[in-house]
Amino acid sequence: MATAPSVSYSMTVRLEVPASGTAVSQLTTAVESSGGSVTGLDVTASGHEKLRIDVTIAATSTAHADEIVGKLRGIEGVVLGKVSDRTFLMHLGGKIEMASKHPIRNRDDLSMVYTPGVARVCTAIAENPEDARRLTIKRNSVAVVTDGSAVLGLGNIGPKAALPVMEGKAALFKRFAGIDAWPICLDTQDTDAIVEIVRAIAPGFAGINLEDISAPRCFEIEARLREALDIPVFHDDQHGTAIVVLAALTNALRVVNKATGDVRVVMSGAGAAGTAILKLLLAAGVKHAVVADIHGVVHAGRDDLGEPDSALRWIADNTNPDGVTGTLKEAVAGADVFIGVSAPDVLDGDDVAAMADDAIVFALANPDPEVDPATARRTAAVVATGRSDFPNQINNVLVFPGVFRGLLDAQSRTVNTEMMLAAAAALADVVTDDELNPNYIIPSVFNDKVAGAVAGAVRDAAKAAGVTVSAPTTI
Repeated sequence: MATAPSVSYSMTVRLEVPASGTAVSQLTTAVESSGGSVTGLDVTASGHEKLRIDVTIAATSTAHADEIVGKLRGIEGVVLGKVSDRTFLMHLGGKIEMASKHPIRNRDDLSMVYTPGVARVCTAIAENPEDARRLTIKRNSVAVVTDGSAVLGLGNIGPKAALPVMEGKAALFKRFAGIDAWPICLDTQDTDAIVEIVRAIAPGFAGINLEDISAPRCFEIEARLREALDIPVFHDDQHGTAIVVLAALTNALRVVNKATGDVRVVMSGAGAAGTAILKLLLAAGVKHAVVADIHGVVHAGRDDLGEPDSALRWIADNTNPDGVTGTLKEAVAGADVFIGVSAPDVLDGDDVAAMADDAIVFALANPDPEVDPATARRTAAVVATGRSDFPNQINNVLVFPGVFRGLLDAQSRTVNTEMMLAAAAALADVVTDDELNPNYIIPSVFNDKVAGAVAGAVRDAAKAAGVTVSAPTTI
């Protein structure tokens, strides 16, 4: 699949060129002939003999960017200056910061913000600990916790290398839901240690967002923390993905006029995201689901299912009612829905063509999906990916800010399946009947209705479940 130039590999190149002649047109020609895209061209200084020009270019990779710079360097009369990687510049010094909500202008301000006035607030919280939700940052704070063991598509790169992702997550919490989120990168991958550390820091937060922790450890960590803490614990790689997939599938089924309980769903991937998607789909009414992993279709007769409480055995016990065996390609024949959270190119156009009429294909592996989306669109009625350069992007940003906004507003002690189903339904409903079509089954992440709709649904579901904190008793 050909890769288009991306802003992710955007750079600005400073060049000095002759003021007369064709140097400027040669610059754009060199970039475009190399497969890049000129997204900006600014004259930053001008003289009788020379121009200084900043050219902003989108490439497809770091190597491609270097190739383009080499082409520019080779143009006669052009002097190459500074080359700036715009993505690295955006991360320089980090992407987030702490700011005080109140100015500290004089001694009175200092006495109330800090000592001695702060002691009165500390005493009030000691007498009624629930007041911490109102009288401290706890009321609006989420810890974004990782051990760096399963970062994006990069794998086990450790806590320091994971920090830019956690900072980005925190920035998105603030941008889309006004939540103060704090990156917590743990230098351990021991399950017991992670549970104990998060339990120990939990008093300062109203929610825990687990992020990029590898399976199967992530299942145990989440379950134990939910048992130990009185605040919601949400593993976004699992549940955020699941909620967006369910919302998108709800609307895709509306497009093709099929019912949730009637369709046959085949999934590729039995890891953290795949297991969470499966569980939420079953809770939403899917009755015919088959899951395949690297070893083929998961079924009760396989001898590699692990312990009785393993995720793979749970899948075998709760799916595949018809006892399907064999490969993913064999299982997908005749299926109504394919959902991939696995690896690139596990299916081809013939496999999609062999699916049922009006098939739905969600190929979500990033950056290279399970099947080429352009190929899938030749025969499938609806196609979604995890990419931003195709319609119907399945993006967790649609979910986690609103989910936590609702949980924090409700002062919820937990998060459950009913809240996640409510979030998915609310997200699906953002797309109106007039807007719905095969290329628009899920709203844009910048749709200003999304976070509020999801938050409201989660808040109401939390209150209905009776899992919210009682009203505080002091000021």
